[in-house]
Amino acid sequence: MHQEVSLIATVAVSFVCAALLGYIADRLRLPPLVGYLVAGIAMGPITPGFIADAGLAGQLAEMGVILLMFGVGLHFSAADLLAVRGVAVPGAIVQILVVTLLGIGLAEWWGWGLGAGIVFGLSLSVASTVVLLKALEEHNLVDSASGRVAVGWLIVEDLAMVLALVLLPAFAELLGGHAAASTTHGAGLPLLLTIALTLLKVGAFAVMAIFLGPKVVPWLLTRVARTGSRELFTLTVLAIALGIAFGSAQIFGVSFALGAFFAGVVMSESNLSHRAAADSLPLQNAFSVLFFVSVGMLFDPSILVREPMAVLAALALIIVGKAIVSFAVVALLRYPIGMGLTVAGGLAQIGEFSFILASLGVSLGLLPREGQDVILAAAIISITLNPLVCVGAQVLDTHAHQRWPALYARFGHHRHEALGRELEKIRGLNEERQRQHQLEIQELIETFPLFAKVDEDSQEELLLLFRPKSALPGERVMRKGDRGDGMYFLSSGAVEVQLPGEPIRLEPGAFFGEMALLSGGRRTADVVAVDFCQFFVLERRDFNMFTAKHPTLRQAVSEMARERTEMNVMRQTHVAS
Repeated sequence: MHQEVSLIATVAVSFVCAALLGYIADRLRLPPLVGYLVAGIAMGPITPGFIADAGLAGQLAEMGVILLMFGVGLHFSAADLLAVRGVAVPGAIVQILVVTLLGIGLAEWWGWGLGAGIVFGLSLSVASTVVLLKALEEHNLVDSASGRVAVGWLIVEDLAMVLALVLLPAFAELLGGHAAASTTHGAGLPLLLTIALTLLKVGAFAVMAIFLGPKVVPWLLTRVARTGSRELFTLTVLAIALGIAFGSAQIFGVSFALGAFFAGVVMSESNLSHRAAADSLPLQNAFSVLFFVSVGMLFDPSILVREPMAVLAALALIIVGKAIVSFAVVALLRYPIGMGLTVAGGLAQIGEFSFILASLGVSLGLLPREGQDVILAAAIISITLNPLVCVGAQVLDTHAHQRWPALYARFGHHRHEALGRELEKIRGLNEERQRQHQLEIQELIETFPLFAKVDEDSQEELLLLFRPKSALPGERVMRKGDRGDGMYFLSSGAVEVQLPGEPIRLEPGAFFGEMALLSGGRRTADVVAVDFCQFFVLERRDFNMFTAKHPTLRQAVSEMARERTEMNVMRQTHVAS
């Protein structure tokens, strides 16, 4: 196939196969993720038929990783994590340590070595965000205390894996592998100095992202949002995500994944984060599919025949080992049994970070290729079985409640109530923030009924386009003969329009200055504040842009301007006579 169409062929066939097999997986009540992985296997070099370009697929997978981590950072909630820190932080850390140690034990038994054992254990210790959220949604547990704990637990795991992605290349040579190509500049330096330089770079990047990012990124998003261009806003969101990821890798030497994660965290501080998430979600989903397809392309199905016991051992560690550790930690921390079972069932699988870690381990010479195949096989099977595991956890929960009702009701009751109150407080703050935003829009409509003619998204856009302005009593707001710079909406106070004869008094809810904008001429009258006034000003460019997208609004303004012009002509005629 010609090189110029290789990319098109790879993307097209990937989407077609993933869509078809994802739909089949969903009809079989399996996560679509299973279908995407199987699509990759079907397109890989091991199976007959069409073979996709593995090099291009790898680059598309890297793009998928960037957007996946950007999405994780964009939805990262420090408040939610702090609320469940008492169980999520120790639980995730203990689970990672125990599962990693067990993974090292299995690797030593198979003769792989310490480095391979660490990569193998870490890969089996972290669950898939996609699979967990789907499981919680199916059982309506996303907003429950148990669901929040599971998600918080997963966030801690993700953060630990981000740290592992940073540290593994620095420790690679010590663990029996070789340095990554991006870290060869540090060759010859003592290990501790190399690690210190790595952590210093990561720290410098984190400081810049945390302290400089929240000042620059929200300002930039607001400026772009004010243009009213949906495609430009989406493009800016993606430019920030990919730009920070690429820049961080080039300047600070950190991974694309870490840079993308911090890009999402920084953007989450903006009031427009919900819009950024909504606009970037389709592209995130598309490249995430390509990521899972490319992972499937790396999988060798023959591993199920060559190393069946290794696959079963990894699967047992994922489903049984992780579930026991998760439940034990929750129980030892004196939280309810039902919460322990929910967390144990939801985390009994592996996914995105497992693939990333396995690929990094192979590239560093730490993990043998068959180790990656074992991880991929265990991931596919654990994801496929996870709905059954979650149902089993729910059945155990019901059985325990019926068998030991008194113990079940008392165990972890106080901890659960305290956690519930804290989560309710956070939920209340989030709802209050949303309510305040809705009140702003509601007050805008009540004060200026004219804007009821546009949809809610456009009303939000107006809040960004408006520029606040104030005036003291006696201050001239508008001068006759000046060029029309904007349209004024009076939210409080009162002004007088100085026309021949008796001035016209305008109260809150009125607007003025539209005639010069519509006609392109000069101001036809002076406007003076007679009270302490607050205005919303829609500048000429913003007025033309917004009304061009909403012709009914422009027509209404033009109609009111025509009526005012006719009234002014009648007043002048009356005064002259």
